[in-house]
Amino acid sequence: MLFHLLAVGDVVAQGGLDCLRRRLRPLQKEHDIHFTVVNGENAAGLGLLPHHAEEIFDAGADVITLGNHTWGKLQIKDYLEDNPYILRPANFAPNLPGRGFGLYEGPQGLRLGILNLMGRFELDSNLSSPFLTADQILSGEGAQADLVFVDFHAEATSEKGALGWYLDGRVQAVWGTHTHVPTADGQILPQGTGFITDLGMTGPALSILGVKPANSVARFLGQLPRRYEAAEGPNKLCAVRFTIDTQSKRCCQVTRLDLAD
Repeated sequence: MLFHLLAVGDVVAQGGLDCLRRRLRPLQKEHDIHFTVVNGENAAGLGLLPHHAEEIFDAGADVITLGNHTWGKLQIKDYLEDNPYILRPANFAPNLPGRGFGLYEGPQGLRLGILNLMGRFELDSNLSSPFLTADQILSGEGAQADLVFVDFHAEATSEKGALGWYLDGRVQAVWGTHTHVPTADGQILPQGTGFITDLGMTGPALSILGVKPANSVARFLGQLPRRYEAAEGPNKLCAVRFTIDTQSKRCCQVTRLDLAD
């Protein structure tokens, strides 16, 4: 069987949520998607609220992953405990709410493992190592999965690439989130793991990372800090489809599926 997983880039603000609602299900149907993972950590700008998570699920997501803005809206903490289909980075402190790995049912009884990790370079050096955390999970509860997919929320392209190569042959795909810029390096690593440095984002197209350009320009001109505001205008959806041969458990295709309003 060829299994198709869709990974959707960081959803930014209400524009991103609206775009996801309009575009995701037709995209899933057109490309025969079996399972969809959406990064939702910017649905409220910084963080997300339970009703944002419900909007993302209603739009067609099977699992939501998060990142460095997980705690941007602390109202999410109980939701993280109660809903097993939303993940925060697994290398956060273990006493924090929620979970970083989940096992889910796929087509034909496939057991799908989704792992959310966060990088340390330029983000939070107090995190546990994402590399060692991945080792622990893959040798523990992750061993129950038939296929494993990793959302690595990280700043540095080198750290993302290093994790992809480190996990090559042990998971079916690794994709990067956080930097909001779609990369063109989709590839299959030597041992069969699909990899891409960054999915991009789902949100305002005429923006800097989803934010009004003037906000970012002012920062680099040394002006007084401004509250970041989501840009207006048309939106885009950035996503990548990973095609897995379930018999060999190798990725056989990495395909960008980007849409613009």
